[in-house]
Amino acid sequence: MTSAAAPILLEARGVQKHYGKFVALGGVDLQVRANTVHSVIGPNGAGKTTLFHMLTGNKTVSGGKIVFDGHDVTHEPDHRRVRRGMARSFQVTSLFPTLTVRENLRLAAQGVAPAGAHDPWHPPFGRRARAEVVHGVLKRLGLERLSDTPSSNLSHGQQRRLEVGMALAARPKAIFLDEPTSGMGIDDLDEMKDLIQGLKEEHTVVLIEHNMNIVMNISDTITVMQQGRVIAEGKPDEIRSNALVRAAYLGNMITGGKA
Repeated sequence: MTSAAAPILLEARGVQKHYGKFVALGGVDLQVRANTVHSVIGPNGAGKTTLFHMLTGNKTVSGGKIVFDGHDVTHEPDHRRVRRGMARSFQVTSLFPTLTVRENLRLAAQGVAPAGAHDPWHPPFGRRARAEVVHGVLKRLGLERLSDTPSSNLSHGQQRRLEVGMALAARPKAIFLDEPTSGMGIDDLDEMKDLIQGLKEEHTVVLIEHNMNIVMNISDTITVMQQGRVIAEGKPDEIRSNALVRAAYLGNMITGGKA
């Protein structure tokens, strides 16, 4: 199935976010198709992260509607959206630094079912250990040999991969990744790019990313934002050749191949 024929998993209709008189989002429309990589790009302050907050329920909308997997989730809190199949990483790495890689993933897997997630009276044995899920994610991340290492001892690139893994451990339908390659060295970029591209076999990926080489290589659809509004949307080749996009944001970056 081509990306154009895939069903729509997530739809935003006229989503707005106001902070007093400041308009962070001025009516954003977005359609994300299942099992695709859909990237959202734009200059700093364009509203990309604010849009992520609205889509994932981290903050409340000022107007508009959000539909996920056939459900109106516009006014649902973030923890309910997680249970519907949304998972998210953030710009700033957010891990449990003193816990091992395995324990970070276990907690993420347990968090989907909050009733049994926080039980200090019983050790995480049996089904509560989520061993099968954790093992599968460790293998996918290439972090099996580091499973018993505290997350604070990982390299920056490994920590960023682990954070993606924590989103995966929730077994989501859609994964929202906010600048997952931020601060990465060249050696880590290819591994992260391959990881994200492979996710769409089983998940839908919504990506904020400033590295244009990665965006152009792995995206099925790209939405370009400026000043809280969508100014263009299309396939990578269409965005690369869009004069309005180049003038507003990309300049010579995508024609010269530099991020």
